[in-house]
Amino acid sequence: MGHVVRMTATGAFGITFVFLVDAANLLWLAQLGQKKLIAAIGFAYAIQFFSVSSGVGLMIVATALISRRIGEGNREAARRQAGAAIIISTVIQSLVALVIVLARHDLVALVGAEGETAALAARYLGLTVPSLVPMAIALTASGALRAEGLGAKAMYVTLISGAVLMVLDPIFIIWMGWGLDGAAVGLVLFRCCLMGLGLFFAVYQHRLIARPDWRSVSDTFRPYMAVALPGIATQMATPAGNYILTSVMAPFGDDAVGAWAVVGRLTVLAFGGIFALSGAIGGIFGQNYGAGQYDRLRSTYRDALIFCGVYTMVMWGVLSAATPLVIDGFQLSGQGAEVLRAFTSVGVGAFVFVGALFVSNAAFNNLGQPMRSTLVNWIKDGVLSWPAATWLAASFGAVGVIYGQALAGVIMGGLAGLWGWRYVARLGSTVGSAPQPVPPRFHPGANPDRYRRR
Repeated sequence: MGHVVRMTATGAFGITFVFLVDAANLLWLAQLGQKKLIAAIGFAYAIQFFSVSSGVGLMIVATALISRRIGEGNREAARRQAGAAIIISTVIQSLVALVIVLARHDLVALVGAEGETAALAARYLGLTVPSLVPMAIALTASGALRAEGLGAKAMYVTLISGAVLMVLDPIFIIWMGWGLDGAAVGLVLFRCCLMGLGLFFAVYQHRLIARPDWRSVSDTFRPYMAVALPGIATQMATPAGNYILTSVMAPFGDDAVGAWAVVGRLTVLAFGGIFALSGAIGGIFGQNYGAGQYDRLRSTYRDALIFCGVYTMVMWGVLSAATPLVIDGFQLSGQGAEVLRAFTSVGVGAFVFVGALFVSNAAFNNLGQPMRSTLVNWIKDGVLSWPAATWLAASFGAVGVIYGQALAGVIMGGLAGLWGWRYVARLGSTVGSAPQPVPPRFHPGANPDRYRRR
């Protein structure tokens, strides 16, 4: 539990700070008094969520491959795979960025944006989406740091970059009067800063990434894509669900969509710990799996579920108490205020089960069953969320979208958590379920630089 909490806390602190900056970005825009700007961010976020999620999926793949090699004691192979992963992820994200930039007007219209709001959302995407390329490099470097057990260094990458953005946002948005363009420029600079710091720590300080060459890329491509395809498919489920639910929310007007954008920022801000948990325990799973330490896999899974339950209860109380302040700060009214209250009173509670889904994802992705993660996520976000939200929205209005999302999370989160536990509990007890144990050269899951090789 101590290692789970330490790795998660460093990741959560960095991620939460970045999301805090992102929420502050939206707050600065709200001060301009133009609800169309907030709605435009909401529509753009529904589309950009796909591209960011694909980058996160590629980071998870890199973490899984690198941590397993480290657990086996083959650090040179880990370095080569890390270098190759940067090249592969950069190419993939470049293609993703190109598609979104070219199709951004159609994508914005498809999600339900109209008129000036649609034009603003498309402009924001055109300015920010190309920065997916430096972000892909940054995420892979961060994955290498986490695979090594260097959670604090991965935290510094996001913490320092977020601090830079915190300073630049009010300057660009308010002082220089750039408005939405200022928010976009700040985001681009933030992602470039992420890349620079990630490479500094992973390449220069800790020598975790070798200079990529064609042979390394060729050798890594097949195992990388074997995990990447289901991994990216898994990550795409959440933005797909968000995209669909945004289209369900759109007919209720800019007030409702603006509140939906605020809910999205609050979700990632309040539950940065849950999101960080999935990435943090991925490295722990990978190292102990490579070392054949199956008892540690089970204890990690159990402790992660406990962490999710306690964390969610605390955040539920905090968000319930902060609801009036958030409504006033983001100038929400009417349906917008009702949507926010529905989230903080009902929607937040579903994260007890959504957290269990994330834990099962980490287990499946790092323990040889990535297709299971893909299946459970798409059932939740691609099969259950839309009919549940549509049905409840017909009865309760805009708040029904929040209720539908929560209902889907409770059902699939509970089932996925149980399925993941059954899988982890059986590892090592059946022939062929996992590789043969390899005597570790250092304590699996910890920073090997602290231990003397025997």
